[in-house]
Amino acid sequence: MRRGYAVIDLLGTSSQRRGPADVMIVSVVPGIRLGSGNPVPVLDLVWLRTFLEVARTGGFSRAARNLGLGQATVSQHVRKLEDTVGRRLLDRDSHTVALTGDGEAMVGFARTILGHERQALDYFAVDHTSGRVRVGVSEDLMQHGWFAGIAQRFRQRYPRVDLDIAAGLSAPLAHRLAHGELELAVVKTSQPAVPRHVLWRDALTWVAAPDFRPDPREPLPLVTYPEPSITRERAFAALRRTSRAWRVSCTVDRLSALCTTVRAGAGVAVLADSVIPDGLVRLTDALPELDGVDFVLRSRATVRGTPTAALAELITRAASERRPTAH
Repeated sequence: MRRGYAVIDLLGTSSQRRGPADVMIVSVVPGIRLGSGNPVPVLDLVWLRTFLEVARTGGFSRAARNLGLGQATVSQHVRKLEDTVGRRLLDRDSHTVALTGDGEAMVGFARTILGHERQALDYFAVDHTSGRVRVGVSEDLMQHGWFAGIAQRFRQRYPRVDLDIAAGLSAPLAHRLAHGELELAVVKTSQPAVPRHVLWRDALTWVAAPDFRPDPREPLPLVTYPEPSITRERAFAALRRTSRAWRVSCTVDRLSALCTTVRAGAGVAVLADSVIPDGLVRLTDALPELDGVDFVLRSRATVRGTPTAALAELITRAASERRPTAH
């Protein structure tokens, strides 16, 4: 581009500038020179948007209101577009505005040009980083659906990054994180946690089938996870404090199996209050109070600006907006 050229601001006011090549250009209009050739006409996107709005509304005043511009500016945009292509695009009289044949053609071209602009902006708005992020999520959060929205937003932001999700019990997931098998883990913990890692604090609750009534004369039947299990430890500790007898009626290693077993009336279980599944109810009859737990986000060293850091940010933000809704 030569040092002398025409520039235009968003309201369509053009001027000739001569000087350093780094002068600010908002939108280039006819006046670009390639090598030593003649000026190459350029269709300004602002003019095209204005023209389409006039064609859509059928008038300059309505288009001006919709675009937030003065009517004189709208007229100027259309006139400059017509001057650039050397054709009349609109037939005007005192009452109506109608497209000419060339105007009909310009409507199609304008839509195509602006559509390509939108595609380009959309393309570069998406991060094309590729790779893989491995995350462990406490199984009750997966079954409850809380993590699904987070995964969806991550996919939209990083469509080329594979997301490996491991759902399971908190203790095994924490073990996998410590041994480098995961980058992130959203888990329950019974140990004091660093405040910045805590997503939310939750109560633990005794749950059972709606028609289940424990017999106070018999040991309390428990449906639990195998060791190590936070909810199992919390249940045993609470029963010991009150000298309540119990027996493990069933041991399961998946949340779905635990819920099915409890719904069948095999006993009571302990779950986080915010993620109680459908078909189970809270028990408050003569059962001891349970200590709570923290849901925490644990991670290996993450580099700012990476997909792993972005996923951690999405998890933290989702937790601050709303924790899983209790049934």
